[in-house]
Amino acid sequence: MQSAENKIGRRNFIKSIATVSAAAAVASRSGLAAGVIGERKIKLGLDNFSVRALKWKADALIDYAAALKTDSLFITDLDAFENFEEKYLAGLRQKAADKDLQIHLGTWSICPTSKAFRNKWGTAEEHLALTIRVAKALGSPIARVILGTQEDRKAPGGIEARIEDTVKILKSQRSRVMDAGIKVAVENHAGDMQARELVHLIEAAGKEYVGVNLDSGNAVWTIEDPIASLEILGPYTATTSLRDSAVWESAKGATVQWTAMGEGTVDLNAYFKKFAELCPGIPVHIETISGFNREFPYLQPSFWELFPKMPVSDFARFVALAKKGKPRDTWHAPEGKPREQAELEYQKSEIEKSIRYCKEVLGLGLKPV
Repeated sequence: MQSAENKIGRRNFIKSIATVSAAAAVASRSGLAAGVIGERKIKLGLDNFSVRALKWKADALIDYAAALKTDSLFITDLDAFENFEEKYLAGLRQKAADKDLQIHLGTWSICPTSKAFRNKWGTAEEHLALTIRVAKALGSPIARVILGTQEDRKAPGGIEARIEDTVKILKSQRSRVMDAGIKVAVENHAGDMQARELVHLIEAAGKEYVGVNLDSGNAVWTIEDPIASLEILGPYTATTSLRDSAVWESAKGATVQWTAMGEGTVDLNAYFKKFAELCPGIPVHIETISGFNREFPYLQPSFWELFPKMPVSDFARFVALAKKGKPRDTWHAPEGKPREQAELEYQKSEIEKSIRYCKEVLGLGLKPV
């Protein structure tokens, strides 16, 4: 439970909304103009969660990424592997190298007190140790992990307690990570941590071996402007899982729909101009998760129990983004087509047009279109 002094009272809440609205109007009027679009020399990759409905294993994912002419493949879950034997992993590494693909590896929650944690891979320490070993065998420069979801902000002790527990797990494997010559990349995931909170986690654990898996879509789930999130997390970023987002004002605050690249509200040209400055050498992995709406009722004072310490200036930038957007319908399977088949086709369509947009419009990727 948040203490009384941490909650935004009715008077302060109304005052904050008025301040934010004024600041948002200024921010909206003075937004960054799009720069010149050209070749950016930034690696472009596929996050396998984009085609999760296909349930492909690593071998098929490598073939698919190569067919899309990406430079990198982010395999973000351990279930994509047939086994964890060194010979098998070495074979995948070689296959990827033969297709001029770099592999990045990830897994899920390593916070033992998160509602998202599962003991499928043993204890949190064992889970992280396994991920580090697999990452090294595959030649991945990172081992991506998550803390949890927005539900963890409501748990006893709030997100601060979950951050502390995650830091303990990370520190328990520090020497293993350093010996492997990689970094653990912690994602801002499903509304669990705002950018400043994730920086606190990294600094507490040790930035020499812990960095960020930057997720631009998840930023809007913590009512942050993706460009503002990038400005904070960019210097710590070790890998990415990026998507576009549509954001618009709605009855209770703002509504968000994740979209294919180029179909949202975010100024992607400004985003990648800043990305090139802050994240040199880091690949852009596209993780499309499209078609559904989620409302964030920030006009209701009780909402702020989730984010009691958010600076008004950060919130103003999110409101400015929402003021640019227009409502979107949710995706529905075409009439007469089985939902499962339609979902497979929709996921492939979203990632394939996103990769094309990144190459042809944003100038991302090292391989020709």
